[in-house]
Amino acid sequence: MNVYESAVERYFAAWNTLAPEDLAEAVARAWTEDGAYTDPLVRARGHEQLAAVIAAVHEQFPGFEFRPTGKVDGHHDIARFTWDLVSTADGSSPAAGFDVITLAEDGRIVSVQGFLDRAPGA
Repeated sequence: MNVYESAVERYFAAWNTLAPEDLAEAVARAWTEDGAYTDPLVRARGHEQLAAVIAAVHEQFPGFEFRPTGKVDGHHDIARFTWDLVSTADGSSPAAGFDVITLAEDGRIVSVQGFLDRAPGA
């Protein structure tokens, strides 16, 4: 596994963590202390805000998880990848998109730029 795949694996682990104490640890493993996340619906910076955004998504979509849908493509300190938000009960997927991440020297995420290809109500 290369540095890009490892970073994306930790990213999905954070997004799919439910317990608050585990979420804080998963976010810290995935992002730098001042890491940021931006998509058309939200902007967050720092571990506390990132964990709050992830928790809010799980409140809105209980029983769903984020799954990668293709290969991670990376160069220099950036990578891109695609994902689906999938119901663990019936496989439905109300949202999908792609993200572009920038990595720090230690392999953690400095920033995420998220794009929604499919979203509920869109």
